Amino acid sequence: MAGFRSLARQVRDPRCDLALRRYSLRKCLERFAPYGHRATWDHLCSRAGFGLEDRSPDPARLVAALEELEEARSVWLAYEAGFAERRRKEKHDGLRRPGSVDDWHRLTWGGFGVAWCDDPRVHPDGPLAEVLRRLISALEREPGSVCPVCDGEHLVWKYDLDHEPSTGPVCTDCGILVPRPVLTPDALAEARRGRRLLMSA
Repeated sequence: MAGFRSLARQVRDPRCDLALRRYSLRKCLERFAPYGHRATWDHLCSRAGFGLEDRSPDPARLVAALEELEEARSVWLAYEAGFAERRRKEKHDGLRRPGSVDDWHRLTWGGFGVAWCDDPRVHPDGPLAEVLRRLISALEREPGSVCPVCDGEHLVWKYDLDHEPSTGPVCTDCGILVPRPVLTPDALAEARRGRRLLMSA
């Protein structure tokens, strides 16, 4: 099974036909897809300017989409390396029980669904790397009451998400499943109340 870097080389290789280059970019999303496979593909297509079903997109646009994905991946890999180092140090110092961020991180190791978007058409507009930087910053500071990606204040608790965890606070502005550790208990309770209000409306 090809890894991310070998797939990226195929996307860039002008000797490969366009169908293979496009396919290789799609396969990259099996290794790293911050919003989930379908939402990340929708994001990359819209940002790079080619259609979701375009079988022969402009090669330069394919490479632009790959570059955005690679930049985001490097941001996430740097975070994971720092996270692993911190956990090693904590274990060495006798802190064996992981915290809530660690529990969340275990579900997103490798970067799949870090900022899960259950609706593939609703996701943040900005560059993937910037979205991940904002999310990482939120994970490294005290919990807040808004979406860490877009500062949206409208968080609604949703169930039956196609992800693990399958329930949680979703930002109605940018569509991400907000990691619980970045929100205060009051913000989580407010998101749950918002769900009840929606159901009764």
